[in-house]
Amino acid sequence: MKVAFIFPGQGSQYVGMGKRFYEDDSVRQIYSKASDLLGFDVAHVSFNGPEDELVKTYITQPAILVHSVAGLQMLKKEEIMPDVVAGHSIGEYSALVAAEALDFEDAVRLTKLRGQLMWDEGSKRRGGMAAIIGLQPEQVDRICERASDGGVVVPANYNAPGQIVVSGDESCVEKACELASAEGAMRAIKLRVSGAFHSPLMAEPAERLREELTTVKIRDSGIPVVVNCSARPLRAGTELRDSLEKQLCSPVLWQQSMRAILEIGVDRFLEVGPGAVLKGLLRRIERGATVHALDDFPQLTAVKAHFIG
Repeated sequence: MKVAFIFPGQGSQYVGMGKRFYEDDSVRQIYSKASDLLGFDVAHVSFNGPEDELVKTYITQPAILVHSVAGLQMLKKEEIMPDVVAGHSIGEYSALVAAEALDFEDAVRLTKLRGQLMWDEGSKRRGGMAAIIGLQPEQVDRICERASDGGVVVPANYNAPGQIVVSGDESCVEKACELASAEGAMRAIKLRVSGAFHSPLMAEPAERLREELTTVKIRDSGIPVVVNCSARPLRAGTELRDSLEKQLCSPVLWQQSMRAILEIGVDRFLEVGPGAVLKGLLRRIERGATVHALDDFPQLTAVKAHFIG
């Protein structure tokens, strides 16, 4: 049996996430340590909101990381370990912690900085994102080219067959939605985000994040980490660092990443973190995939039954 842990990204958060995990002493220590590093009570905002606070990028991103690491702690206690890991956007930081390539404390600081930089850039230049449902990649490429007149809009997330997210200047994203509908898209949905993530509009935050990444130790990983920007399984710390540097301006190749993991011979997937978005995407990528989700304590019994023995 080969097991992949996959970690969700922004958009998976919800008020109340991780509250039952907090019953465990070791999880309380994780939240306490993170709160000290962040300068705010991440447990309180995760469990109680309000939602308008939790969706702020500089809060969302470390909160998702901490929730995912709490889930990892529960799995470690049961001696359930991965053979390969991957994370969607901010989830790649959780994946690196799971692979023991990045220390939790450094991951907390980096995700807070990443979220703050992205939030600040969104405040300076109006950007947005939209999910295009029901079109092929080449159709979305053409739509982005046509909608980019006077601005920027590019494919940002290749999530699953027929689901591609575009990102860029707000007016160009709106134009892309109009063109997608005219092209026959089933839906074109504006996303509730604070900026144009995974697009060239993130160049300045990416540069500032790169500077911070040079100060952080990223070790060689003992297991493969399939990274967003190339969908390649990597182990070398230098390559993992390079992937994080590129990630903010590069599309998330999630569909391609899941295919790469399947080719390694993985037969079971476990989504670790809030919600079950990645579980749904994986079943669209590979209908027969065996995938479970660990969001909170009630699911732990089922996870143990499927991943132990």
